[in-house]
Amino acid sequence: MTKSTSRRAALKTIAAGVGAASLPMWARYTNAATSEPIKIGFQVHRTGIGAAYGRWYGRTTEAAVKLINEGGGINGRMVEIVAEDDGTDPKRGAEVVEKFANQHGCDVGFGTLFSHVVIGSSPRAGELKLPYFVVSEGHHVASGMLNRYTLQPGITDVKSQVQAMAPYVAENLGKKVTMVFPDFAFGHDHRDFFTAAIEAQGGEVLEHIAIPPTETSFTKYFPKIPRETEVLYHVMVGPAVLTFVKELGEFFGPSRPEMFGFIDSLEAVDISSPGLEFLEGTYFWEGNPRNAQADQSEHDKFYRAAVGVDDNGASISDPTDVSTYAHMFGCWETLHVIKAGMEAAGYEGPGDRAKLIEAVEAMSDMPESQAHPQGAKVFNGKTHQVFGHQYISRVEGGKLVKVHTTSIEDTLYPDEVDYTTQSF
Repeated sequence: MTKSTSRRAALKTIAAGVGAASLPMWARYTNAATSEPIKIGFQVHRTGIGAAYGRWYGRTTEAAVKLINEGGGINGRMVEIVAEDDGTDPKRGAEVVEKFANQHGCDVGFGTLFSHVVIGSSPRAGELKLPYFVVSEGHHVASGMLNRYTLQPGITDVKSQVQAMAPYVAENLGKKVTMVFPDFAFGHDHRDFFTAAIEAQGGEVLEHIAIPPTETSFTKYFPKIPRETEVLYHVMVGPAVLTFVKELGEFFGPSRPEMFGFIDSLEAVDISSPGLEFLEGTYFWEGNPRNAQADQSEHDKFYRAAVGVDDNGASISDPTDVSTYAHMFGCWETLHVIKAGMEAAGYEGPGDRAKLIEAVEAMSDMPESQAHPQGAKVFNGKTHQVFGHQYISRVEGGKLVKVHTTSIEDTLYPDEVDYTTQSF
């Protein structure tokens, strides 16, 4: 067996990422010809509308790197995070990517969340030939609009999420839906893909209500909700999400339709905040359940402790500091994918970037593990997109209680691109 073949055969074992001790010796220490650290450029939303996410993406990234370094690093080299704030701004995002490549000498870029920033940044990553691992959820990667250097291996995309959610909504909540969403790429993905998904279930969207992501008051939009609405589908982002859900409750009073929200509308918000009592009995999509569930896995327990989050989804050191738990696992899992890819490729430096991308493209099954605490996943190397379980939770007694878990098969859709055919 050749060295490259043995690396390919070991890939699934590495992707499980249970810890350095489980890796073959060549993967742990081979190619450590230099003591220089592996530099990962962390494009973080420290300011702007993504700041709450950026703060928790940062904490998760630090925890994952600490674990990786304690286990021997990557190919015997320590990992160093080089963080740059992009202000949740597409133009600044592209500038940050350029700094990673030309100023900091980073091996890869990582971490971008908001879809408009990904779309503004990834072309520059492609031009600079910098592998760019995004943690975004937008369908922009799998749609084919980006490039071979941009991958999303640690978090699922909106198209797969809503496709898996729609049957539950139609069967349990209603088929006449009004959608409220942010007026940029992420929201447009919800608009387009959920509309198609609910129609496939025999339902219809009565009204699309797009709201500017920088809006601070929302009451003026709610009279557009048709009276015959059976389900209000809401997904909102940014610092005004608490205002959004409070005003929604004030608008409806004691009489409301069924409500199905993406937890984005409540990320970093305490669900027991005054004014949110009306959310009792409503439903949310969660990428990863905020509250520790009755069937909590050992891997979620380990991950939760490592990132400093309690059973309610808040900081262990400050119970009022609520995490972005439904999304931030994507940073943890993506960093473990980068580690697995570099070890499979025998990565030594920027000259091996193409090998790194090919190694990640060769991945498929990612078993639930410490490296993948959100659940098992399947990576599609052609589309550079990972697929995984989705969760629906119901607000019961001020807690988010999981009531449905989709299969991975529920989330799959036909390929729209084959990035592996593109040259480097």
